[in-house]
Amino acid sequence: MTADYKRNASSNPIENFITSIKKQGPNILPPLIAIISCLLLWQLLTISPDSTLPGPIRVFQESWDKIFYPFAYPDREGTAKGLFWQISASLQRVAIGYTLAGIVGVAVGILVGVNNLLFRAFDPIFQLLRTIPPLAWLPIALAAIQKSEPSAIYVIFITAVWPILMNTIVGVQQIPQDYKNVARVLRLSQQKYFVKVVLPAAVPYIFTGLRIGIGLAWLAIVAAEMITGGVGIGYFMFDAYNVGRTSDIIVALVWVGLVGLILDRIMAIVADKLIPGEKK
Repeated sequence: MTADYKRNASSNPIENFITSIKKQGPNILPPLIAIISCLLLWQLLTISPDSTLPGPIRVFQESWDKIFYPFAYPDREGTAKGLFWQISASLQRVAIGYTLAGIVGVAVGILVGVNNLLFRAFDPIFQLLRTIPPLAWLPIALAAIQKSEPSAIYVIFITAVWPILMNTIVGVQQIPQDYKNVARVLRLSQQKYFVKVVLPAAVPYIFTGLRIGIGLAWLAIVAAEMITGGVGIGYFMFDAYNVGRTSDIIVALVWVGLVGLILDRIMAIVADKLIPGEKK
């Protein structure tokens, strides 16, 4: 009888939904209350007619089309496209620049990390270059390449490559001496040494760099697109500022934040899947 009762109860979708809500309540309620509190505070701070910034109610009223129709006008040019297509254009640039940064950062990081002479030669240069702000590279890229699209991708590359490169070097240099001694005793070939020893030992550091790099790349593309123009969430925000549509800028900011959070979560999930538990 008890088993039949439990089986009937678990097959009731409404009861299952209520049970799930009760279980997830402690995790859902605190952030929900925090979000509502922030919206109320925002509304109160901007309730004055003299306020230059719109409150959440005014943002909803003025930019409801941007909120509910993000897939609108995929075939139009520039900022006429829906926000989804602006984000999509920015993500394509980030994907190209970030992929190149990952390949170059990991490859050069391993090469410099295993060779002390190369490390002593290039580390001062890396330390100097990595402190240069991402947008400072944009005028150089525009002058050298003469085109806005590859210049924006270059800014993504140069922004993301340093954390990937530096973390890979540190990861390779942190390989325990015992591992190196075992590799010498077993007389592993250079290829097996990289595959069996270097890469597994450096993977946690590499993923730390990749995770930092994707966040910086997403931050840089928004700033770069404000200058290079064309299609993209950065140029959309700059164009909205020029025509005085502050509500559209706020909606775009929410999109930027959500996409940045999703990118970070994806990298964290991939790292959890690939990095052995004892090395995290």
